[in-house]
Amino acid sequence: MLERHEIETFLTLAKELHFGRTAERLHVTTGRVSHVVKKLERGIGAPLFERTSRRVRLTAIGERLADDLAPLVAGIEEALRRATDAGRGVSGELTVAFLGEWGAPVVSAVAGLFSRRHPDCTVRVVEVQLSGSRASLLDGSVDLLLASYPFDGMARGPALLTERRLLAVAQRHPLACRESVSLEVLGDHPVVQYPAVTSAAFKRDRTPERTPSGRPVPAGPAGATFSEMLSLVAMGHGVLPVGEDTQHYYPRPDLAYVPIHDAPPIERGFVWLESNTTARVREFVRTASDTILNGQSRVTEAGQPASAAR
Repeated sequence: MLERHEIETFLTLAKELHFGRTAERLHVTTGRVSHVVKKLERGIGAPLFERTSRRVRLTAIGERLADDLAPLVAGIEEALRRATDAGRGVSGELTVAFLGEWGAPVVSAVAGLFSRRHPDCTVRVVEVQLSGSRASLLDGSVDLLLASYPFDGMARGPALLTERRLLAVAQRHPLACRESVSLEVLGDHPVVQYPAVTSAAFKRDRTPERTPSGRPVPAGPAGATFSEMLSLVAMGHGVLPVGEDTQHYYPRPDLAYVPIHDAPPIERGFVWLESNTTARVREFVRTASDTILNGQSRVTEAGQPASAAR
């Protein structure tokens, strides 16, 4: 059985490939690092590193051992962190953000139930814009974001809300009088684009480059915010696939919303930075599931209306 300091020394040297830097990181001498490595190699019966006066590199056996040990160590650290979180309870502060008016009542409903369950944890509810939604998760200013899926590069909870897709068009657009349209119409009209910072997977889902039959979709101008994108639509610069709630939260006399009859539903839920998976985050996501998925109602425990899963 390897001791913890032996595993730590081996994995650090496997990453640094330099005895001096490894010793500095572990706050030991280079002689100590060399001693531990030689002991490991004697126990395994094969060299783990090739050492010359100019460089250090892993042998094939050493590389395999590093690949096998790294996820195991990460799993142990995660288990210890979870146990520590559980021992401390859910306390501190949690910042939860919504993106767009549709998300405000959902986040408020979940935050209300969460606060009643965990009075020692303060919940801050904030709004973010499209252009800063990802950055707010990466810099830690926001712990959780209620967003539309897919959201590249983030951990995600269960889909809490689903809604039909509509096509936003100018009130005088030829499609405005239709009862419904197909995704194929995107090949006939410019489609207003999301900001450049929006994830690639999200753009492919919302504003695809091709129709289902393979026809190219002409790209219209991009907006910096969702309201700005709708304004571009209203001015006749393009059309835009949106969720059904858009017509409730952004009712405008210069816009029409036409159902897209062959489009899959939009899914929404919470996303967060994987490395920020704390007890507070996990419990908030669990509370969200209890509020929305298990409630099967438009009314929360407090008796206030909330967005329902459809």
